[in-house]
Amino acid sequence: MRALPRSSPTFLNRTVAGANRRGSRRRVIGVGAPICIRAALRLAIRHPDNAALRRNLSSGRATGWQWRNANILVDHAAGGTNSPGATPGAFVVSAGKRMRYDVPASALAACVTGYAIYIDEGRAPLANWFLPAQPMIVLLLDAGPVTVHLRKQTIADLDRATLWGPTSQAFRIETRGGISVGIGLSAEGWIRLTGRSAKDALDQVTPLVQTMQPGAVQALLGTLDALDDDAAIAPALDRLFSDGFGPAPRGADSARRLAKLILTEDVINVARVAERLGLDIWTLGRLSTRYFGMPVKSLLLRARFIRSFTRWLADGEPVSYHGIDESYHGASHFLRDAARYLGSTPRRFAKQETTFLRASIRARHAVLGAAAHVLHRF
Repeated sequence: MRALPRSSPTFLNRTVAGANRRGSRRRVIGVGAPICIRAALRLAIRHPDNAALRRNLSSGRATGWQWRNANILVDHAAGGTNSPGATPGAFVVSAGKRMRYDVPASALAACVTGYAIYIDEGRAPLANWFLPAQPMIVLLLDAGPVTVHLRKQTIADLDRATLWGPTSQAFRIETRGGISVGIGLSAEGWIRLTGRSAKDALDQVTPLVQTMQPGAVQALLGTLDALDDDAAIAPALDRLFSDGFGPAPRGADSARRLAKLILTEDVINVARVAERLGLDIWTLGRLSTRYFGMPVKSLLLRARFIRSFTRWLADGEPVSYHGIDESYHGASHFLRDAARYLGSTPRRFAKQETTFLRASIRARHAVLGAAAHVLHRF
């Protein structure tokens, strides 16, 4: 195979040394795994503490529910954060339920927005609603079957490792206890990881093996399964993804500036955004759909609503609309947006299953200063 430059974003199909020998089944790296992630995963597989992982890989075990080797048992996961100064109470959800929110390494700041870890000791079915979000990777540890309801889709028995595109409406997740790890991706991180337009993945949840080969996904899960402390998840992910994203592609600088403008409360006009970025409307539109999965106007409206809704939710009873964005003409305007992004009124949505949503808003704000993934500030 012709060698490509290390800086090339092209995904290669390689194996660890000896994988092509007759009878070898340790194919670890394949199309879709960035070069440096592959190198980190090879090191993880060879680590002396990962004998169970090597046995799983050599036996060709699947990444599905049969692979239950997690050392981080749910009742041992304490929750918390690696961020100093956050109050411990921000991560307590309810009896038997906890959260952990960690800040990624600074080298990953342009691509990874945060690590969210949801912990539930119970094994009874539990449903939770979540707000529209940016792309993310979701990994399941010591967890039972998970079902996702997203717009008109129902995805049953979610893979242990999935890649989520940007979402345009609230979605419902049914779980049965365990630990879920969410790796938030920025718009730039999506492009540098997948090389695909985010528009093609809008409101889509796909197995991570469609971006990385099964061996690489098994190695990623196996590295986390080998840990015995939830506080070690973030450092492990930092190591695995360190320098693991392709080089910044053309348009990345404009996409970063657009991400900041989306969160500017007095900006709600597409022409104004184009003027500030120094781009014509058509170029801006192409940039927005490729990096963010939707037109600029949709991004602005989604951010405005989620910013307003999280404030409204924090205010609690009695119902008040004084915290909504000033660009809303009134409560009725806000309620129309609620129907678009929540599928119901804010009050009806808040009365549904939102235990982990409320905890996530509180924990994320305490650690990262933004209540929702869509509101992440760089």
